[in-house]
Amino acid sequence: MELIELRELQPEPRPGRGRLERANALRISPARRPGPGAHPDPRLTAAPGAGHRFEPRRRGLHTWCDLCGDFVWGGGRKSLQCRHCSFTCHYRCRALVQLDCGGPPGAGDEDDGNEQVLEKDTNVDEPSEWEKTELDQAQVEQRIKEYNSQINSNLFMSLNKDGSYTGFIKVQLKLVRPVSVPATKRVPSLQAGRPHPQGVKRRTSFYLPKGTVKHLHILSHTRASEVIDALLRKFTVIDNPRKFALFERSEKDEQVYLRKLGDDEQPLRLRLLAGPSEKVLSFILKENETGEVNWDAFSLPELHNFLLILQREEEEHVRRLRHRYARCRQKMQEALAALTPG
Repeated sequence: MELIELRELQPEPRPGRGRLERANALRISPARRPGPGAHPDPRLTAAPGAGHRFEPRRRGLHTWCDLCGDFVWGGGRKSLQCRHCSFTCHYRCRALVQLDCGGPPGAGDEDDGNEQVLEKDTNVDEPSEWEKTELDQAQVEQRIKEYNSQINSNLFMSLNKDGSYTGFIKVQLKLVRPVSVPATKRVPSLQAGRPHPQGVKRRTSFYLPKGTVKHLHILSHTRASEVIDALLRKFTVIDNPRKFALFERSEKDEQVYLRKLGDDEQPLRLRLLAGPSEKVLSFILKENETGEVNWDAFSLPELHNFLLILQREEEEHVRRLRHRYARCRQKMQEALAALTPG
């Protein structure tokens, strides 16, 4: 088992406990990335990708292009999505796709096929039952003792002198669409491939193996957005982090619920409140396709850029509309002139 340890954490080993699992922890920082892998993805070929069935993407769902990585603006008029593998790209990028279709979502995944899921999005401002619980310092200490007494590994939670605590969470990666890494690198311990042709940003796309699971050692105040960033750095993924979202999965009354975590929610706090049971609470990384874009989450330069794009598209739309009405007006005037006597 491999662990991802966020940069600022310095856990103190417990005396007398086994340390095999913690010895495999990987310290992640933006400046240092894991080394290259060894095997290319056999689905990445020099020829155009095979098996895709591209269709216009549904209007209103903004996302990022799986080929060039740029933001896709304008929904179905600007982007295509493969019906089978959900590969999403601009119209202009379609001819440059080299990665073969990964097959229909859930193909070969028995768990996904048998699981009925009800999704809830934090954008509707609906806090989870865990988020409503407030604990004082004594209650936190008691919860940590109860948590540690229930686990069968050495992935304990530890209370710090400043009142914060550290611990471990497990994240399952359920990504349908491919991810991209720099073309000069190969994804560590996974499948990579060859770069795209000139004219497109040098990126290499690949599909993450189904069932990929990673453990992270984090602080109580570590946010969901920081967990996503750490996972992407682990695989040297250069896709925009907003393409992904961290979900809370829970089982209740034979029903599975998925709720997208807000950027500022604290996964380790949720883990402590829920206890160690994976049925009560687990974490899943998926594509962020639950609805409208949360524009407040973007930086000022990004928002300024989007406004420029919006202005250009509006001007282009107005130009085409005026051209169409001008032609219609011309045809009417020509018909009127032909019917006017003299």
